[in-house]
Formats: sequence, structure tokens, C-alpha cells
Amino acid sequence: MKDTKDRILLTALRLFARDGYEAVSVSDIAGELGITKGALYRHYRNKRDVFDSILARMEELDAVRAGEYGLPEGTAEEMPEAYSGASVDRMVDYAKSQFRYWTEDDFAASFRRLLTLEQYRNREMGKLCQQYLISGPVGYMADLFAAAGLPRPMEEAVGFYAPMFFLYGVHDGAEDRAAVLSLLDCLMENARARLKKLMNEVKS
Repeated sequence: MKDTKDRILLTALRLFARDGYEAVSVSDIAGELGITKGALYRHYRNKRDVFDSILARMEELDAVRAGEYGLPEGTAEEMPEAYSGASVDRMVDYAKSQFRYWTEDDFAASFRRLLTLEQYRNREMGKLCQQYLISGPVGYMADLFAAAGLPRPMEEAVGFYAPMFFLYGVHDGAEDRAAVLSLLDCLMENARARLKKLMNEVKS
């Protein structure tokens, strides 16, 4: 049953990302899967239930991925020790992994395309776009940098995240996506060296 529910979520997400959330109906999702609407309703109550389940899956995956890199899964207020204990290497390795995740993982990449497509015509999607792709990641990095004692943590966070955000769009339209990944790696390694230098200056 779990496989069927997962297939419904991924299929719906791909359709939302291609055609827009409002344009896709339960019939469209069922038809794409080759099942009846009744069969789909055995797993999800309606289209909104499908979307809410997509959001729950993204939140779950976000927490798991942060934990895999030894980074805090909650807020700075909830986990102050985890924030202060985060290393530059973990931050940079996590950022590089996140870029690949948001561009190469089918579920995450489709979710990113959906939010990018819908952010200007759906207020909820606009807020989710900020949370997952814009102000959310910047705020998270700013909190990590602040906990590490770096001066001007928000400025540092914007400078750190801006290349990633820019290269999402470059990657989507690039013929040579491997070159975009190489560029991202180069920029992140430059950031690693710079942040380590700043950290040493703060400690000295």
C-alpha cells in the first residue's frame, strides 16, 4: 500500500509542477496512474490531502537530511547547542548535497519547480517558496553563522546562499548540467576556505 501511496504523491507532484496546482484534478492524477478516482480516494481524501501529504513528506525529508550531516533539525531557540556545535565543513558539505538534492532528486526537484511556478499566483505557494527556497535557507544559515560567532551573520548567509539560488535556474536551463555542478562545487569550496578563515579570526 505504501508503494501505491508514494506513486500517487510523486505522480501528483509531477503534474502540479508541469501544469500548476489549480489546473490538475484528481481525475488527472488517477488517469496518469492508470487507476480510477475511487482507487485514489482509498488512499487520499481529495487533492488537498494529496498536497498536504507532499508537504509532510518534504518536512520529513528535510529533517532527515539535516540530521545526516550533523546539523540541527529544529530552530536555534529549540537547539542552541546543536547550532553552536555546527562546523564549517558540515555546513558546506550539506549545502553542496542540498543543491544536488533540489536539482536531481525527482521528488524534491518537482516540488521546487512547483513552488517556482506557483509563487506569484498562489499566496500559500509563495510562502512555501520563501520557506523552502529563499528566506528559509538564508535564515537557517544566518542562525548557524550567528551561533558560530561570525559578525554580520545575515550578510554572510546571503553571500553563501546566493550562488546556490542563482545556479538552480542556470542548472534547469543548462545543456551541460555537470558543468553547473562543478561550478557550484568550486564556489562552495571557496566559501569553505573563507568561512574557516573568518572562524579562526573570531576565535583568535
